[in-house]
Amino acid sequence: MVCAGTGCVSCGSLQLRERLEAELKDRGLADEVKVVITGCNGFCAEGPIMVVYPEGIFYKKLTPEDVPFLVEEHFLKGRPVQKFLYTGPIVKEKVPLLKDIPFFEHQVLRALRNRGLIDAENIDEYIARDGYAALSKVLSSMKPEEVIQEVKTSGLRGRGGAGFPTGQKWEEGRRYDSFPKFVICNGDEGDPGAFMDRSVLEADPHSVLEGITICGYAIDAHQGYVYVRAEYPLAIHRLNIAIEQARNYGLLGKDILGSGFDFDIGIYPGAGAFVCGESTALMYSLEGKRGMPRIKPPRSTEAGLWSQPTVLNNVETFANVPPILLKGGQWFASLGTEGSKGTKVFALTGTVQNVGLIEVPMGTTLRKIVFDIGGGISDKREFKAIQIGGPSGACLPSSLLDLEVDFDSLDDAGAMMGSGGLVAMNDSTCMVDTARFFTDFSVDESCGKCVPCRVGLKVMLNILNRITTGQGTMEDIDLLEQLGKHIKSSSHCGLGKSAPNPVLSTIRYFRNEYEAHIKEKRCPALVCTSLIKFRVDPEKCKMCGLCKKACPMEAITWEKKTPAVINVEKCIRCRSCIQACKFTAIE
Repeated sequence: MVCAGTGCVSCGSLQLRERLEAELKDRGLADEVKVVITGCNGFCAEGPIMVVYPEGIFYKKLTPEDVPFLVEEHFLKGRPVQKFLYTGPIVKEKVPLLKDIPFFEHQVLRALRNRGLIDAENIDEYIARDGYAALSKVLSSMKPEEVIQEVKTSGLRGRGGAGFPTGQKWEEGRRYDSFPKFVICNGDEGDPGAFMDRSVLEADPHSVLEGITICGYAIDAHQGYVYVRAEYPLAIHRLNIAIEQARNYGLLGKDILGSGFDFDIGIYPGAGAFVCGESTALMYSLEGKRGMPRIKPPRSTEAGLWSQPTVLNNVETFANVPPILLKGGQWFASLGTEGSKGTKVFALTGTVQNVGLIEVPMGTTLRKIVFDIGGGISDKREFKAIQIGGPSGACLPSSLLDLEVDFDSLDDAGAMMGSGGLVAMNDSTCMVDTARFFTDFSVDESCGKCVPCRVGLKVMLNILNRITTGQGTMEDIDLLEQLGKHIKSSSHCGLGKSAPNPVLSTIRYFRNEYEAHIKEKRCPALVCTSLIKFRVDPEKCKMCGLCKKACPMEAITWEKKTPAVINVEKCIRCRSCIQACKFTAIE
């Protein structure tokens, strides 16, 4: 199994596959060894990845040049190739089997149940793993109301951000008698650092199509749409293939499986506006209008796409539906917490050792995610914070590492689940600058429809810019909190209401950094260049010369056994020296 998700493809996995097939053919092994390209395996930090079954031997960071030796040793001599096996921050010895690697060992797969196990472009491989069995069961033996009740029993909540109960939304959609009705899958995923939905669409598109179709049957709709970012060409390519295959097999279109139920699905590539991740803005965009949210009520289940009853869920939510209907709602509800059932997919990025796509039971602690699965913080730095929920999420400190990740716990901590982005930060991160970065993003992506978001966020950004350049006052902190609370309470849409979260959470948990910027005109993390002196502390300098090697302007003079000196006239304040210095000798 050769990973062919976007991450591994960008590292050359398709060339690896071609070389592997050619080598196996040359060695006379083409009839004995089948090479399958899969979607995202999840362990993005180690790509390109290959897993050999039935043993499940995991090989990492392969290149086409490695293939001849690999084939000789593994497929001809029958022994795992030690040099390509996994070692990591938690286990120093070679780990041959995928299931024993800590990154995979602590995960529980529901939405990602077919991850790395099937060819996403072959419907037969999906069917071989119970694909479309749930749809067959639903159409042959269940009434729409029974389908909705099973989803309600599961406790499945929307995985796109708000966490609205899925079964309740479907029930509301069925209640209205206005036709036609529509089902929409939100695959827009505009959060920086997020790739959950993209990976599911690339690896297992049929699971999403099956979930959408089941929803259509439940609410009496006959047309569905997948709204997916145009920047996801591989996901769109595999979706198109999957839809065509499903139609050819009678699993989409007229009279599905001879049941008399008609349903079809179309793809709509979005143009990349972050606000179109909001449900009503997405529907306006799908109608060909400018993507701008509208005030509710009426809810989309009453008047959504073209003012008709519409149910919208995200990719991960629909991917969970088939196993729920096949195995029962109680099976799904057996995992998770009281108010948050099942599992959650996260894109774990930032300064962790093991960057990748993970799925864990609701209620898993941040500590387990960051250290047991993520392998801890890279470059021997200290953990400082984790940003959860995308640009509208919050930054949580190390004191909350034992927080259980579920909808209610995160809400109590002033955070939100969001679609599942997790960005770990080390002690070289400035939390004020982080809040400024996400606020700048929200300002750029605001649709501008309502004053609190359009004007309020801009005012917040101006204040943050003042603070990070040493011009802030203590009153600015109170003003940021007041503005943030006002924007949360008065913006039209969920994106505007959550946009102040990065600022409010950093003030709540890292107020001392704001005060250092204002009172001491100092950035403790040495990020805000206006507040850095760019001088070498001779007492801390180890006289190693790393800063001189890193400086692109030759602004540092250094000789052996002599502390380095920065020429401030040549210095362009690029921070290369700070990043290179391992002894925090530059201030």
